[in-house]
Amino acid sequence: MKIAITATGRDLQAPVDPRFGRCRYLVIVDTEGGGSEVVENPALASPGGAGVALVQELVRRGVRTVITGDVGPNAFQALRAAGVAVHTGASGTVAEALAQYRRGGLRAPDGATVPAHRGQGFPGRGGRGTGRGQL
Repeated sequence: MKIAITATGRDLQAPVDPRFGRCRYLVIVDTEGGGSEVVENPALASPGGAGVALVQELVRRGVRTVITGDVGPNAFQALRAAGVAVHTGASGTVAEALAQYRRGGLRAPDGATVPAHRGQGFPGRGGRGTGRGQL
């Protein structure tokens, strides 16, 4: 099974990026084959629909589970429609988040964990962007 973890860097020791659609990278771990790959988020600079576009990329790559900090409503609906499991509340490094998941320590939410457009901020601005999310 392939698991994608949102990350701020290119390896298992990188911090988890708490944003799904606007994460910088995804570390995709193959739990059966044991390998991993790093993918730059192709939707990072999209003016809108980043989460949905990222879901399409993950489905194309065969990802079945996503581990992240939070997920917005559009991305959550796209993940659910694609049959991709979502686990939120991840923190620490990518390796630590994977261990949290394996221990059952992450949430499998029934819906979005943040309002729409919450992750449109840029690093260094505390994740607050110009979207309609609450400050």
